Amino acid sequence: MNKPTLVKLGTYFGQLASQLPFGIADPIIRETIFKQFCGGISLLECQKVIDRLNLKKTLTILDYGVEAKEVDEEFRKTLDENLKAIEFAYSNSNVPVISTKLTGYIPIAVLEKIHAGETLNQAEQIKFERLEERFAILCKKAYEMGVSIFVDAEESWIQKPIDDLVNKYMALYNKEKPIIYNTYQMYLSDRLEALKLQFEQAQQHHFILGAKTVRGAYLDKERKRAQSKNYKDPTNANKEKTDEDYNKAIAFCLNNPDQISICNSSHNWASNLYMTELMDQKKIAKDHPHLNFCQLFGMSDNITFNLAAKGYNVAKYLPYGPIKDVIPYLIRRAQENTSVTGDMSRELQLLTTEMKRRGLIS
Repeated sequence: MNKPTLVKLGTYFGQLASQLPFGIADPIIRETIFKQFCGGISLLECQKVIDRLNLKKTLTILDYGVEAKEVDEEFRKTLDENLKAIEFAYSNSNVPVISTKLTGYIPIAVLEKIHAGETLNQAEQIKFERLEERFAILCKKAYEMGVSIFVDAEESWIQKPIDDLVNKYMALYNKEKPIIYNTYQMYLSDRLEALKLQFEQAQQHHFILGAKTVRGAYLDKERKRAQSKNYKDPTNANKEKTDEDYNKAIAFCLNNPDQISICNSSHNWASNLYMTELMDQKKIAKDHPHLNFCQLFGMSDNITFNLAAKGYNVAKYLPYGPIKDVIPYLIRRAQENTSVTGDMSRELQLLTTEMKRRGLIS
């Protein structure tokens, strides 16, 4: 995945295959890219993967991997699927968390207007109210069943209303344990400060801050939009600054382990090592319930399974859903991971070394 040309070709053929009628390409996709990165088309199909991960002391985070839609029928379907995932997780001790995207419940244009401080018309206001109603239903169900929710981050120009909504329900349901988590994309130059400000709110209102840290998924998109619309680029100037902010975010969370629950969601081996070293320095237990790691299913197994073997709380993000609907998700993951070439090259190097050790290649 560290070759941009291959990613572009894979993206092209993936999009082409998804447009073929009657699922003609589904068997091919299912046995290749889908099998590598997804748990199945349904929750029940995911069970085999969940059980397999459990054998390696690795938990599962369920992610209904259908990208943003624009019609109310699809928004209702997304809510129904996420409610089913919570019920499934409740009955499965190896699934402590589900993931959701709030763009699965509302047209992006409405969030964009709110973020920009524009007044909504009546129809848009109704759509936003429906978003909050659906998110409230989801959070209440999660709280009642003791299942956590990771809310994905989105593009910077729609993030503020998401932050506000997630913080509102964190304050309601995170009093005793972390149920709701926000996601912080550390390639954005304001996210470290946002994390600190939201922690201040958590202290003022006496709730546990749930923080999932990632480097981010929309770097090229953010820079192109800033350039085309002639506003200041919201991203860090370079990867080194993002790495610095990422590690500062980890350190900040580990300075407050009882008030902040962090999930270090990184494929960068150095960031995972940094967190384990900090935990060791601070004499924090490896299995502290507020300190967690996760990586995407099908990627960075060397990080995941080594952490699990050493007793840390670690999980795999496991997407699932209809093949045709999940392809855009897989394409986005492939594109965003062209930016972590160093870590993908490292993974290939580790795999090659192990195959040589076993005499499988010369």
